[in-house]
Amino acid sequence: MAIMDVKVSLSGIAQLDAAAQPLVVETAHAVKGSHLDAVIPPGCACEAARIMDQAAFMIEAITGVDWLADKQMEIIYDYVQLVSGERVTIRTRVPRDKPELPSISAIYPGANWHERETHDFFGILFAGHPGLIPLLLPEDALFHPLRKDFAL
Repeated sequence: MAIMDVKVSLSGIAQLDAAAQPLVVETAHAVKGSHLDAVIPPGCACEAARIMDQAAFMIEAITGVDWLADKQMEIIYDYVQLVSGERVTIRTRVPRDKPELPSISAIYPGANWHERETHDFFGILFAGHPGLIPLLLPEDALFHPLRKDFAL
């Protein structure tokens, strides 16, 4: 599946902007680091992962961003297609007071530790994850050090 096919598939589940257009944008790799950037609803994370898996993309990273002023947490999925070298970034946002979305680890087993790391540092819950236990923080840690309100 070519990058344009991925764009069309993701456009079917992407969030809409103010003009009711899907938020799937081709980007300049040299400027943005990816060829395609998509914003999806949080409940569509698994559907987007299936689209990427069918297009032979691998998950490269999952991370978070704490938008404290917006009271939201952003989850960013970075995918790469090893044969073509194309990169796709998929973003979604969840409320900061209930940072939860479905786990993609059943589709991409390698996402297991990426989700655990994101949970460690941001407190984002991945529903359906087989073992969301601390990966890098102590087992008794009750804090998430990459949240912007984390006190040093």
